[in-house]
Parts: sequence; structure tokens; C-alpha cells
Amino acid sequence: MSTTEPSLGARRAAWRTALKEAVLWPTQRICDPHHHLWGHPDDEYFAAELAADIGDGHHVLNTVYVECEWAYRADGPVAMASVGETEFVVAQDEILTAQHGHSVIVGIIALADLRLGAAVRPVLEAHRAAGRGRFCGVRHAVAWDASPEIFNHHLEPPPDLLLDPQFVAGVRTLGEQQLCFDVWAFHNQLSQVTELARRAPGTTIVLDHLGAPLGVGPYAGRRQEVLAHCRTELQAFAALPNARLKLGGIGMTTYGNGWHKQPQAPSSNDLVARWGDFIRWCIDCFGPARVMFESNFPPDRRSCSYRTLWNAYKKMAAPYHQAERDLMFCDTALATYRLPGG
Repeated sequence: MSTTEPSLGARRAAWRTALKEAVLWPTQRICDPHHHLWGHPDDEYFAAELAADIGDGHHVLNTVYVECEWAYRADGPVAMASVGETEFVVAQDEILTAQHGHSVIVGIIALADLRLGAAVRPVLEAHRAAGRGRFCGVRHAVAWDASPEIFNHHLEPPPDLLLDPQFVAGVRTLGEQQLCFDVWAFHNQLSQVTELARRAPGTTIVLDHLGAPLGVGPYAGRRQEVLAHCRTELQAFAALPNARLKLGGIGMTTYGNGWHKQPQAPSSNDLVARWGDFIRWCIDCFGPARVMFESNFPPDRRSCSYRTLWNAYKKMAAPYHQAERDLMFCDTALATYRLPGG
């Protein structure tokens, strides 16, 4: 009798969901301000998978989609290709709307080539039209490290792109259009992120994933040194009024946790033990009104389930008052991205 070997995706799903914790604070409102949708082999994550996660016990009211270079237009001007991704997300949200009776993906952070400077405006207008009220910002990934052991973003950004005058002009244009700029940069680039925020004071700069404290390649075994560097740089960034920080990314394998190699997925207590102190430091540095917890799914599901991740965040937020929790779990995201209810 022949048997079919479960796919890699199925094995990963079984691994991360074997641990089924009780949901903490099930009435806590959540706006998940950072997730993706894609169809990569063994890692498919579309409306159905998102619906299953947000419906798994936590009170997730709505979400913000962040670009991942999916479903681009195959024809037309290259600068407009990314508008296809915005169109794709709207179609996915229509599926969710039919299920929930309301829009779930209320915000879209799209890609526009900010190296165009002020000439990026027509691309922004196209995203705005395609987004049907959801387009609220741009992410142009700049993640770069000199080490060949670190996977730089496949857009292959030059090392000093954040300070390029045309790029800065593009970021300033976002502020003029009441749009935010999401930054995916590594921890060794944080001083440049701060300088960009100084040069574009009219644009809200949202730093993704704690500023990416890497823990692999040349940074393996140097965690305390990396986190100390992040504290110094994040403190300088936080001093600027247009700075915001996303609290998450802690399940990514590049952060050196090694959880994905273990026979059992980590518990929320395990996540808190490794990241709780640093995340609470970030909260105190920026203040609850300028930070937001994020899932960063599906990348972070390499390490844990959606339920476990949000349980961990709630445990990290336990020392704070309810009004502060409401900011970090929902209202900061809504206000930052100018979303309904914010």
C-alpha cells in the first residue's frame, strides 16, 4: 500500500500548529499592520490562509498588506508594473469581504520606485486608484549588508540608497501625498534611516521589524552586541517626531533564533524569553503611540503559529495600561496609516 509523503508546507504547518495555546485577552482589538500574500511553493499564503489565521481566536479586526513583489503587471511601463500587486490585493480583500461582511485588508503599502524622485507621482496616483481607498504608503526595500553570507534584498539596492538625493526626493513626495514610507533595512543601516528621517521631516518613516537585528552570517553569536547597537541607533531615530517602529519580525530565520530547526515549535513564553526585554525597551524608547505590533506573516510562521505569536506580544504588553495596549495593538497603526477608525 503506497503512501504519499506530506509536502514541505504541510509538514511545516503541522509543526507550528501542534502547540495550541489558549488565546490570551480574546477581546483585545488588533490591527495587524504588516503581512504579505503570495504563492511561493510550499508557502502559499492567500486570502484563505490569512482568514484562517486571523480567525483563530485573536480579535483581529483588520490588516495592512505590505508589498512583496507579487502579481506584477506583465505589460506596460516598468514603473507601473507594481500596480498589479495592488490590484491583486484588492481582489483578495474582496474574497475576505464576502466572508466577513466588511473589508479586512484596509491598508496597502505598495512598491513605487522612489529613485524617480518627484516623478514618482503618477505611480502613486495609479496605486491610489487601484487601491480603492486602501493605498496608504510605499515600501522600497533597501536591506543591504556587505557580507556575502547575508541575503540582500533581490532589488539589489546600493549600500547608500537611503541617502541618494533622488531617493530622498521620492520619500519627501510621499509626505506631500499624505503617504508613509515603510523601511526594510538591516541593523547596520539604522544611522542612514535616521538621516533619511531628518532629510524628509514631512514624511512618516515606519521602520519594519525592530530594525532587523541580524543573527546569522557574520552576526551569529554576537546577539548582545547587535542589540546594543540597535538600542543606540533606535534611540537616535526615536528622537525624531516622524519616526515609527514595528514590533515584530522575531520569527524570521535571519534573526538567528534557530526555532525552525527544533523538533517542537516555541511557545509564547519562549518568544517572550528571547525578545520580551528588547521589545519592551523599544516601547519605552518610542512610546506606545509610535509603535505597533505586527505579525509579518507568512515569513514569521517559519517559527510559530499566528496564535502563539500574538499571545507572546500580549504577554510582552502585560505591564502596560489598557489604553497603551490599545495603541500598540491597533490604534497606532490606524492613526499612522490614516485608516478608517484612526
